[in-house]
This record gives sequence, C-alpha cells and structure tokens, in this order.
Amino acid sequence: MAVKVFIERVTPESKAAALKPLLKKLRNLAMSQPGYISGETFKRIDRPGENLVISTWQSMDDWRTWVLSEERGETQEKIDYLLGEKTEYKIYSYD
Repeated sequence: MAVKVFIERVTPESKAAALKPLLKKLRNLAMSQPGYISGETFKRIDRPGENLVISTWQSMDDWRTWVLSEERGETQEKIDYLLGEKTEYKIYSYD
C-alpha cells in the first residue's frame, strides 16, 4: 500500500542558501531508491521560509529502508544541524 510522507521545515533566510544543495541532494538520492514514486515541495505563501515536502512511496517498507539508509542519514544530519532541530515526519497511507 502506497504511503505519503509529509515533512515541514522552517528555514531562516540566513540559512536558505546553505540548505538548498542539501535538499537537492536528498531529492536526487531519493529518486533512485526502490519504491520511490514522486516528490513535491511547496512554499507557504503567507509565511516565508516555511516549506512542505510530500513524497510518495510504494510501501512503508520502501520508505523505512530509505529513511534508515546511511547515505540519507549523513545528509539528513547536516540538514538537522543547520536548522538546529531534528526533522519530523508525518506518514499517511491511503484508506
């Protein structure tokens, strides 16, 4: 069963330039993972710096494999350090 993963981030303007290549790297890595279907990034209109990423995976196991992978973990640690907080994920399945 496919799952959607929601990731909300608030990026201070002073850190946006440093964050951009890290997020691009994550997206590029994800696209080559088994079970990856798609990903979208949205910018909140009324709150600059707030973003929402929605990725779709064929299964929870595919997402779990990706999120626990070493290659992803290294980049994710850099993102969390830069933003000063651990990234949280909200995972939903189709009903």
